[in-house]
Amino acid sequence: MHIQIECASDSDTILFAGSELKYYLLKINNSLSFSSAKSKSEESNYKKIVLGLFPSAACSPDEDEYEIKVSYLHGHIKGSNPRSVLLGVYQYLTLLGCRFLRPGKEYEKIPSIPNIEELSISFRQKAKYHHRGVCIEGADSPENILEFIDWLPKLGYNSFFLQFELPYAFLNLWYSHKNNPLLAPEEFSLEKAAEISAVIDRELKRRDLKHHRVGHGWTCSVLDQNTLGWVSSDAKLDEQQLSMTALVNGERGFYKGIPINTNLCYSNPQVVSSFVQKVITYSQEHPEVDYLHIWLADAFNNHCECESCKNHLPSDLYVHILNEIDQALTEKQLPTKIVFLLYEELLWAPTKEHLIHPERFVMMFAPISRTFLRSYDIPKELPTPPEYRRNQITLPVNLEENLSFLSQWQRIFQGDAFDYDYPLGRAHYGDMGYVHIARIIYEDIQNLKKLNLNGYISCQELRCFLPNGLPNYIMGKCLFGTDASFETLAAEYFQAAYGEQWENCLSYLSSLSDLCDCDYYNGKGNRSNPQIAANMKQLLQTVQHFQERFLSLRPAFAAPVEKLFWEHLDYHSKYCILLAQALLLLAEGNSSKAKEAWKTFTHYVCSQECNFQKALDVYRIIEVSTNYTGFPLIEKF
Repeated sequence: MHIQIECASDSDTILFAGSELKYYLLKINNSLSFSSAKSKSEESNYKKIVLGLFPSAACSPDEDEYEIKVSYLHGHIKGSNPRSVLLGVYQYLTLLGCRFLRPGKEYEKIPSIPNIEELSISFRQKAKYHHRGVCIEGADSPENILEFIDWLPKLGYNSFFLQFELPYAFLNLWYSHKNNPLLAPEEFSLEKAAEISAVIDRELKRRDLKHHRVGHGWTCSVLDQNTLGWVSSDAKLDEQQLSMTALVNGERGFYKGIPINTNLCYSNPQVVSSFVQKVITYSQEHPEVDYLHIWLADAFNNHCECESCKNHLPSDLYVHILNEIDQALTEKQLPTKIVFLLYEELLWAPTKEHLIHPERFVMMFAPISRTFLRSYDIPKELPTPPEYRRNQITLPVNLEENLSFLSQWQRIFQGDAFDYDYPLGRAHYGDMGYVHIARIIYEDIQNLKKLNLNGYISCQELRCFLPNGLPNYIMGKCLFGTDASFETLAAEYFQAAYGEQWENCLSYLSSLSDLCDCDYYNGKGNRSNPQIAANMKQLLQTVQHFQERFLSLRPAFAAPVEKLFWEHLDYHSKYCILLAQALLLLAEGNSSKAKEAWKTFTHYVCSQECNFQKALDVYRIIEVSTNYTGFPLIEKF
């Protein structure tokens, strides 16, 4: 059967969508033949699928919307913009039965459809939320980043946030193999990071994904320091630079030796001027960036205590700088969107300043200290936020208090806004089944409209697929918009990943989730906890039972991808046993034995990293477990 895929546009993204459609249709039915008719008379023998844009008056080009009308392999896939055409192609493939379960083509389940020419699909959808993306965290190889970017539009995402001016910190964590003493460090440089960054930029552009950039690091830039991550520096600041840093406890300089955690003297006109100029220069040099994030230092209780700064809330000084940036961008006729954040001290809304041109800005609510035991539940009345006390704040844990801060900001800013959240940044390590955290994500996203938030960007590891990719799968589907229940989406995922025993796998992993506590793993509450100890004993029994009943007798696999998921489930069962044993001893208060059990777990995951590199970020789980959970850092075995 001859098929012609016609791209009614010279857009690189639509041309890419055409190549993707051809690739997957051949996977679905390898008897198809793709070519162009050589004459008008030949056209009657060809099926044709046209990829193109809606008429400009029919939709908003800034909002993602597509229409699929393909009957008997003839018809069209149209979108409101080139990205929407690509999203429409992936949705068409999904409706045909394709499942994109994890980054990487080996984790895709593609059906065989001999009679594909008999199928008729008509479907139109507009994205429920404007902001639908992921922000890079953890230790990442170039392949990890590029495969994740490739996966995003397959699930309906439209954005990727590459933190810092260069992603050096995240790449270097991988190449240095930090926290894995069994792997030798590899050479890496800022020049290599710049080369990889350019490739990432091209792949984002190819898919027309919205490009978010920078965030933390401006405070380093003002001091002429490279943003190398959350690392100490022995650089010597001159007298002028030193005067630009925050005065904390009578001293100026790098906060605890770490430039990226160092706040500045934001009332200092020289700081404001330099800050503005750094942003303008970057904006001029990087027109490819759609959303430029302007954040302060990544630490709290370290704001400037000089007499001038003490007269202002940090958020008032912050908004003043944002207005200066806006004015300078306007003078340079730069359309750059600026993202400002509600985070740590900046949760407290300004009382003197306001954004003069709110249309330039997007507000990002970042409740990093929130609980993940439950989802957002909007009460009829929110509590009043506590009074701001300079360098003596306590970050809010309960959701009501977090939402009270958001409410205060929304009284003075009614512009575009989204939730920047952390379920897959730390909390997921505390949920060994991933079912609980996936459900929290589902419920959080359902509540975004009630919170007057127009989307969600997940600050997360790009290697968070042990045991599977259900959380990100649920996230993407819900952000684009679905009427499906959580149970329906989970069943869809598990059927594709695990085959005929999917219900037993879902029941098993749900049981593990029920016995886990994300907040405990995140360092909330006493380390001695009888309930956690009892749950870990039961979890050990649950895993051992599943090993004996299912993992020792593998089912027949209907597709290669099922075999991969079962191999990961086998590795995951051993991972769970070792981690649960360490948590059991920690919760019982037996710190010496907990240390030994943790060392055994650490050695195991380090020894297996090359085999399961794409599934588990070994650097990050060790970093979280030692900084928050209460385990010691094991530097050698």
